[in-house]
Amino acid sequence: MPTVPEALALMDYGPAPESPAIALDWLKDRAFGHFINGAFTKPGQTFAVTNPATGAELAQVTQGTDDDVAEAVNAARAAAKGWAKLTGGQRARYLYALARLMQKRERLFAVLETLDNGKPIRESRDIDVPLAVRHFYHHAGWAELLADEFPGMRPHGVCGQIIPWNFPLLMLAWKVAPALAAGNTVVLKPAEFTPLTALLFAELCVEAGLPKGVVNIVTGDGRTGAALVAAEVDKIAFTGSTDVGRLIRRETAGSGKALTLELGGKSPFIVFAEADLDAAVEGVVDAIWFNQGEVCCAGSRILVQEQVAERFTARLKLRMAKLRLGDPLDKSTDIGAVVHPTQLERIRGIVDKAIAQGAILHQAPMPEGPGSFCPPGLLTDLGAANIAHTEEIFGPIVTLMTFRTPGEAVELANNTRYGLAASIWSENITTALDIAGQVKAGVVWINGTNMFDANAPFGGMRESGFGREGAREGMLAYLTGDEASGKERKAPEALSPLPGSASGDTVDRTRKLYIGGAQKRPDGGYSYAVPGAQVPLGSRKDIRNAVEAAHKASGWSKVTGHNRAQVLYFLAENIAARGKDLGPKDEVALAVERAFYWAAWADKYDGRVHSTASANITLALKEPFGVMGVICPEEAPLLGFVSTVMPAIAMGNRVVAVPSQSNPIPALDLYQVFDTSDLPGGVVNIVTGPRGELTDTLAKHDDVAALWVFAEAETCTLAETLSAGNLKPVWTEQRQRDWTGPAGQSRSFLRRAVQVKTVWVPYGA
Repeated sequence: MPTVPEALALMDYGPAPESPAIALDWLKDRAFGHFINGAFTKPGQTFAVTNPATGAELAQVTQGTDDDVAEAVNAARAAAKGWAKLTGGQRARYLYALARLMQKRERLFAVLETLDNGKPIRESRDIDVPLAVRHFYHHAGWAELLADEFPGMRPHGVCGQIIPWNFPLLMLAWKVAPALAAGNTVVLKPAEFTPLTALLFAELCVEAGLPKGVVNIVTGDGRTGAALVAAEVDKIAFTGSTDVGRLIRRETAGSGKALTLELGGKSPFIVFAEADLDAAVEGVVDAIWFNQGEVCCAGSRILVQEQVAERFTARLKLRMAKLRLGDPLDKSTDIGAVVHPTQLERIRGIVDKAIAQGAILHQAPMPEGPGSFCPPGLLTDLGAANIAHTEEIFGPIVTLMTFRTPGEAVELANNTRYGLAASIWSENITTALDIAGQVKAGVVWINGTNMFDANAPFGGMRESGFGREGAREGMLAYLTGDEASGKERKAPEALSPLPGSASGDTVDRTRKLYIGGAQKRPDGGYSYAVPGAQVPLGSRKDIRNAVEAAHKASGWSKVTGHNRAQVLYFLAENIAARGKDLGPKDEVALAVERAFYWAAWADKYDGRVHSTASANITLALKEPFGVMGVICPEEAPLLGFVSTVMPAIAMGNRVVAVPSQSNPIPALDLYQVFDTSDLPGGVVNIVTGPRGELTDTLAKHDDVAALWVFAEAETCTLAETLSAGNLKPVWTEQRQRDWTGPAGQSRSFLRRAVQVKTVWVPYGA
C-alpha cells in the first residue's frame, strides 16, 4: 500500500473492491433445478457454473432435457389463457412490481452478474442492472396502453426465448418484459455459461406474486435450446450467433412460429478528419473495450480518414495502454474477464490467423495466472479480406483501416455481410447524417456508441437478423392479429410447355416477361398454356435478370414519398382507363381503389422521434428493404397482384413479382399501365412460371433483401428454409386473404415493407 506522498506522485488507482459476500451467500452450496410453474424443480443432471476471473465454481445448474422443456411449455400454455385475459393494467402491476423488486436487489444482481460473466462491476452496476429495470418500467407502461395503442392485436401465446451470455440480465429484460406486457407467457433459456441472474430473477417472480407458469426458466446448453426451438411454442426470440440463427430459421420453417433474430455484427466505427479525435478515442473505449468486446454491436472495425490516421492511432495506443485489466469486482477495473476459456481460445485463434495474414498486433502480453483475461488489442496494417476484419471476434480486439473520401468510407463500412450497428464521428453534422443514411445498419450512433434505451428500437439488417427489440417496434414483435383466416391455399396445377387449347384468336398475342421496364422473352424460350393463351415460362436466369434490373432502379428508394405517391396515383388512373382489358369490372374497380389507397400511404407512414434517457434525438426511420420478392396469391389475379406489389413500391422498394401461375395475364397486361405512368424501369419486374422453382430462386438469392409468399404450405416452407442463406425476413401466408375487404389493405403490408433504422443524434449541451 503506497504512502500518501507516493500516491500523490504516482496518481495511480488504489484498490476499490466490491464485496462478493452477498452473492456468495445466496449461492452457498446451491444446486439449481429449473423454474417451472412458479417453483424450482429438484436438480437433475447438473453442470458447474464458474467464475471466469478465477475459475472457481459458483454453483451447480441442471442440464435441461426434452422432457424438462416440454414440462415448462405445458406450464406456460396452461397459464397463457388466464394471463392474456387480464387487463393491460393488471399485467402492468406485475411488471411494475418486478421493476421495483429488481431495484431493491440492484447490488445483489450487479455482483452476481459480475461473478457469473466476468464483466467489471462498474458496468453491471451502472449500466446493465439500471437498464434492465428501465425495461420493466417501460413495458409496464406499454401494458397499460396496449388496448389504445395496438387495437385489434393479441399476444402470440407461448414464447420461447433464448438469450446469450454477454448481457445475461439485460437480455432477459429485453425479452421477458415486452412478452409479458403483450400478454404472452414465457419459457426462457439463459446461456449455459451465465444462468445465475436469470435464476435470481425467478425468485423475484415468486416474490412479485406472478401467476404460476407465466415465466418459466429452463437451464442447459445448446441441446436445451434446440429442444425449445422444436417445442410447441408460438414464437421464438433468439439472440446469439448468426450460425445458430440460420439453424433456427431452418428448424422453424413451415411451423407457423413467429420468429425474431438478433444476431452477430461487425460494426464500423467511422472517424472523419474533422472529428474531435480525443472524443473519438474515448468512443473506441466504449465501442470495443466495453464488456471485454463481448458486444454484438461493438465498433470492432475502425475506419479513420487518412489525413488524421497517424495522430488518431497514436492517441488510441496511449489510451489503450492506460486501460486497467484485472479483477472484475474492483471498481477501478476497465476490462474484466472473458466469459469462458473456450471463448478466450477462439479470440486468440482469430488473432493468430490475422497476424499470419499480415496484420500487426499492438497489445500488452497475456497475463499469467488463473482467469480468462485478454488485454485490449489493436490490429493495424491489415487488408479488407483479413479474417479479423471480416469475422466477429467477440473480444477486446479492434481493427483499424484508413479511407480517403466519404464514399470510400461508406463502401468499406458496408463491405460486410452484417448490418447491426455503426458509429460515425464528425463535427460536421451534414456529413454525419449523410453517412448515417448510407450505411447498412439497424442502429447508427453519431458522435457516440453503444447507447441503449428501452424506448429505442434495436435490431439488425442483413445477416445480423430481423425484428426489433425495444419501443413500439419491439412490442409489435410480440403481438399478432393481422394474419389471413381463409381457406388453406392449394398448389396450382403443374405446368407444361406443350401446346394448349385453342385461344379462339386469329391474331397471336405473345405475352412476355416484364423486366427492367421492357418486355423480355424468357431466357429458356419456352411458354406454358393457361386458358385461352400461352404465357412465358420463366426460370432462374429470368429471376437473376429481374433482380439485376431492380438493383439498377435504386433511385426509386431515394425519391420522396410524395413523388412516389404521384406515380401510384397515375397508375390508378391508368388502370381505370384500361380496365376493360385487365379483368372483371368489379375486380378492376377494387384494384383502382387499392392503388389509390397505397398511394395515399406513400408519404404518410412516418418514422418516429423516440424519447430516450439521454440527450439525443433518437430517430426511428422506416427505410425500404431495397429489392423484394413477392409471390402473389393465386386468387384474385389482378387484385391480389396490385394489393401486394403496390404497398411494397409505395414504401420505396423495387419488386420482382411472380403473379398467379394459373392466370398471370392480368398482371402481365399491366406493363402498358406501368409504361405510361412514369414508373421507372426496374421498379416492378414480372416473371411468370412455376411458383415453386421461382420461389426457390428468390429465397436463395443473396441480393433479394425481403420476400413475401402468399402460397400453399409447401412453397411457404421452402421459402423460409432457403431464406436462411442471407437471413432475409420472409412473410408467408398459407391461408387465403379476403382481398376485397379491409384485410386486403391491412397496415401489416406497410410494416413488413420497411426496416427500422434507429439513428441517435446528439442534442443539447
